[in-house]
Amino acid sequence: MNISNNISSITASQTMLNNSANNVANVNTDKFIPNSTVMGEKSDSVTAYTRKADDSGSQKSQTDLSKEFPDQIVAEKTVSANVSTIRAQDEMFGSLLDIKA
Repeated sequence: MNISNNISSITASQTMLNNSANNVANVNTDKFIPNSTVMGEKSDSVTAYTRKADDSGSQKSQTDLSKEFPDQIVAEKTVSANVSTIRAQDEMFGSLLDIKA
């Protein structure tokens, strides 16, 4: 069993949460263009790709809270699922070591 995929997914989710938090923090900043985060696969691991969202030319912040909050929930649930998997692997290895001892 290899937990590196779980770790890469947690790291990618952290990047997504950081970008979303920055976008929400700048919701009242004039001419702010938020970052957009897309999850992708690279070499059998999960990677977060960040880019600036498309500029609409608005004088106000272009942060869309109706997008940011669901993104934060998805990232939080992804981290939770990966942590549960790591815990299960840890318990299995612990049981395996107890049997061999």
